[in-house]
Amino acid sequence: MRNTFLTIVLVLAALAAGIPCRAESGRKVQVAGIAFYNFENLFDTIANNPEGRDLEFTPGGTRQWDGRKYREKVHNLAYAISQFKTRTTPYGPAIIGVSEIENRSVMEDVINQPELRDLNLRIVHHDSPDARGVDVGMIYNPRYFRVSNVTNHRLTAVPFRTRDQMCVVGSLLGQPIAVIVNHWPSRLGGQERSEPNRMAAAALSKAIADSLWQVNPDMGVIIMGDLNDDPMDRSCAEVLGAARDPEGVEAHAFYNPWWRILDRGIGTLAYRSAWNLFDQIIISGNLIGQPEDKWNFYEAKVLNFDFLRDTEGNRVGYPHRTYSAGSYLGGYSDHFPTEIFLRRYVEGANR
Repeated sequence: MRNTFLTIVLVLAALAAGIPCRAESGRKVQVAGIAFYNFENLFDTIANNPEGRDLEFTPGGTRQWDGRKYREKVHNLAYAISQFKTRTTPYGPAIIGVSEIENRSVMEDVINQPELRDLNLRIVHHDSPDARGVDVGMIYNPRYFRVSNVTNHRLTAVPFRTRDQMCVVGSLLGQPIAVIVNHWPSRLGGQERSEPNRMAAAALSKAIADSLWQVNPDMGVIIMGDLNDDPMDRSCAEVLGAARDPEGVEAHAFYNPWWRILDRGIGTLAYRSAWNLFDQIIISGNLIGQPEDKWNFYEAKVLNFDFLRDTEGNRVGYPHRTYSAGSYLGGYSDHFPTEIFLRRYVEGANR
């Protein structure tokens, strides 16, 4: 009777704090979602870049990017994120890494849409030196995640300006987690010619992770982003050493759950009738097979909802993007979002 009363008290306390729990085999489980979404050129309509890098996305530019199109894009992205919620994560993901954003303002416009406003989401953003004027950022739900430190790391090993890597350290319901948000250099010039640039980016991500573990060996590290490479490419498989299978992955090594998903023909973007899975969320070994009261990975999903898919023409089933061949489509993004789920058992619950 005393154990039952204690369990009820703990679960009620978790619910009061806004932490959903669910029953599993008589035990109470917490679930946290961690997602990534490439927003595909989310620019405002104002020519506010001193180098003119955003003129394309202005009313007089080649895209004729006006207020109506911008508002539709922002609404679409907010609606998409609102659909990330699940039965076990009714408030949506704890963390969403994003890429291809022009500035902090466009992120604020997304989280302040009616579909998301009540969640009181927060933002982490940093202006990168990227030649196209796009950055990475992070949206998070403060009921799950608390930010303690943010650092931004420049990729100096490439001969051009690209996105900085953002490392956000915080607490996921009391457990230390670091998220490194990326948008690695593109495949411009072809895969083989451009591959060294992404290998350099992977080496930077790994160095950031190693520096985190020097400070706190127990830190769970998540590397996420539009990596412009697939799980089996050298940047991910060799430089990061992100393994295809979770068995035997050491605490300070990495597991890549997207490898098997791409093997099944499921990707996040399509090119020349073939799928790629560039939008990856790679996890450290100390988020696998840990004690049951610690966060453990248990599922990865490509969020390829029907409403995010093209339904006409030669791109049926592909991501419903904003533009195609210069024509405005009014879609969402040319990438599907991805999400992983972590779970742990509530301390003090019935065993």
